[in-house]
Amino acid sequence: MSTFTQEDYDLINREFEELRLASLRRCASQEEYEEVLRAFEFANEAHKGVRRRSGEPYIIHPIAVAKIVVQEIGLGHKSIVAALLHDVVEDTDYTVEDMKRLFGEKIASLVDGLTKIKAAIDADPMGRTTNTLQAENFKRILLTLNDDVRVVLIKLADRLHNVRTIGSMPGYKKDKILSETMYIFIPLAQRLGLYSMKSEMENIWLLEREPEAYHSIQNKVNQVIAERCDAIDQFIEPISQSLKKAGYNFEIFKRVKTPYSIWRKMNKKGIPFEEIFDIYALRIIFQPKSGETERKQCWNIYTAISDIYTSKTDRIRDWTKERKSNGYEALHCTVMSQMGSWIEIQIRSERMNEIAERGVAAHWKYKQDSSNDYNDQTLDRWLQMVRDVLSNPDVNALDFLDNFHNSLLSSEIYVFTPKGESRSIPANATALDFAYYIHSQIGHRAIAAKINHKLAPLSQRLRNGDQVEIITAESQKPQREWLDFVGTPKAKALIYDELRSEIENIFDKGQEILHEALHKCGVRMSRRVLNKLMLEYKVNTKEELYNKIATRIIDLSDLEKILRKNNQSKNVMYWTVQLFKNTKEENFDDDDDDVDANERVKRAEEAKKNPGKERLLTDDPVTMERSYRVAECCYPIPGDNVVGFVDEDGKVIIHKKTCPIAINLAATSGDRIVNARWSKHTAISSLARIRMVGMDRLGILNELTKHITHDLNINMRKVFFETHDGIFKGIIDCYVLNTEVLETLMNRLRSVKGIESVTRIEITEN
Repeated sequence: MSTFTQEDYDLINREFEELRLASLRRCASQEEYEEVLRAFEFANEAHKGVRRRSGEPYIIHPIAVAKIVVQEIGLGHKSIVAALLHDVVEDTDYTVEDMKRLFGEKIASLVDGLTKIKAAIDADPMGRTTNTLQAENFKRILLTLNDDVRVVLIKLADRLHNVRTIGSMPGYKKDKILSETMYIFIPLAQRLGLYSMKSEMENIWLLEREPEAYHSIQNKVNQVIAERCDAIDQFIEPISQSLKKAGYNFEIFKRVKTPYSIWRKMNKKGIPFEEIFDIYALRIIFQPKSGETERKQCWNIYTAISDIYTSKTDRIRDWTKERKSNGYEALHCTVMSQMGSWIEIQIRSERMNEIAERGVAAHWKYKQDSSNDYNDQTLDRWLQMVRDVLSNPDVNALDFLDNFHNSLLSSEIYVFTPKGESRSIPANATALDFAYYIHSQIGHRAIAAKINHKLAPLSQRLRNGDQVEIITAESQKPQREWLDFVGTPKAKALIYDELRSEIENIFDKGQEILHEALHKCGVRMSRRVLNKLMLEYKVNTKEELYNKIATRIIDLSDLEKILRKNNQSKNVMYWTVQLFKNTKEENFDDDDDDVDANERVKRAEEAKKNPGKERLLTDDPVTMERSYRVAECCYPIPGDNVVGFVDEDGKVIIHKKTCPIAINLAATSGDRIVNARWSKHTAISSLARIRMVGMDRLGILNELTKHITHDLNINMRKVFFETHDGIFKGIIDCYVLNTEVLETLMNRLRSVKGIESVTRIEITEN
């Protein structure tokens, strides 16, 4: 057992003092406050002498999680106590029964839920190692939403502190945690209305994944702030005077777009930083006046603003009439400033702002406040949607996780029943999805729909504001073809349940046909072959492949040709990459449950002396080609931050760390991660794609290609240009040695007269 120094004790006391003051304000009684103090003393003693990988006393972590719970989420004393105790059962000899005896049944239940989540993330209780292991673990985590959503909120606080302190973790652990965070926890924070938490985790993700991009964007943002600060103040002044004259008690805050949101927009739209025009936004938070609804007062404030500045009416977003599924309310408008740029203004009441910042925790506050007439069913509606997604726990774990991930990311629309009742459904929903949202039996019996009083097929996608009536027949039953067009996890699960035996037979038939065809070609079924066929036939899952083979949608007459086909990229896409794996003795973290306190201390001290120790798997350029290949989904080139994943054939696939497929793999199969980095002796060209936009003129294409081939001696693979009304857009695929050469090329092209923008974009097809 390690001993603490006086500095350690002083640090613990300072950290807890801040929590103590926050808890004092939050607790409703002296009894609750004393329970928080008792929980701290208990946890402090339980973790005594134990240190985190960073070297600080372990108790600092539970204190930090509890501070996030009370200060940033706004939960009450039971959640504070549970946060302080959340690692005790996992890391010491105390049991859930001890928690129940000492702190009561509810807190014990919260601690038990958190313990199960941690155990699920760390390891399989049966000791198995499979590719779906991590997905199975997350499935168990998400099922806790059906018990008490506070467990997930506390886990989000735990995850936020983990990413805040991720610098002390080894590369493998960073990749696993960051990918889990991006794949599940960030969308979950957004759905639960915890926008500040979401933004911070996104920024940390970008800082770790693309540090150069993060710092570049942050520096440019700081420059914009310095240049526009006075102009924004001048923009605010007449608004402030008008609202004061109208008798409003309010505050106006400047909001700057986060580095992650800027980076995402730059990559999604393929534009440079200079073309991001909504970096600045304003937020008006007002104290409602009595006698008028908050919604009406939001519009009154908008009217006052539009009397001063020209409003862009097609950019008005009224979230006061129809709240988002996580309860978000606000009125958004965009107006033209005196600087000649559009500025977004968010108008919120104090209540709306608290819900926007603290999500579901604020909902509970207003729902449980008997003095408040707040009667919002949004939280209950969203949690019911979550339960719908979780209602089929027997589904394959990877499909389950994908369904939940998609439900978190999906936007929403509002449609109406024939009686005029508003229903919120995902934006990609069809008429059949709507039928299943009403009731499973209506979905099963649906034969057609009337959309806005006109007959329409069940496959028709719904739009915001549609009025939908479902036509049913007693003789109707679910059809296998429905699975091809329904867009919501709930509908798919209900249809699949009804057709399970039929679908499984079709899958088996398709699998058998494919195996026979491969046998005739002298090829053995493998993950590599399956991936190649899925890519060639443009299907997303092996189940879809088998289904389309069995129903003759896919004709295997060209199978041998496809199998013999060599991707052009293979001739040029094998680069030298160093592959690393953390050695077992160094592969530990704060969540290990199979080591005692002395071993933790020993490992922590070793880690401090030799942080991030890695074992080089191979650095032989001769054998490297057989050891790994570059992913065709993101085409990383030397200089990109990369990560490797071991496939079922034992080969390592190299992805960009920001590749969505890599994030998915790390989140669902973290045990397959291999650290990777480009070796310095790389000398083979790699494929990259750049996009250009500019003013068309005679000879511009010749000038561009001259810079590429003659001046820089770069080989082009594909060139595509189109012009319209004097504006041209072009894409060039070319082979470059690394990111430095690519940046030199892009800078050279930007210097050509008439070129407006040159950006690197992802290669989505060959």
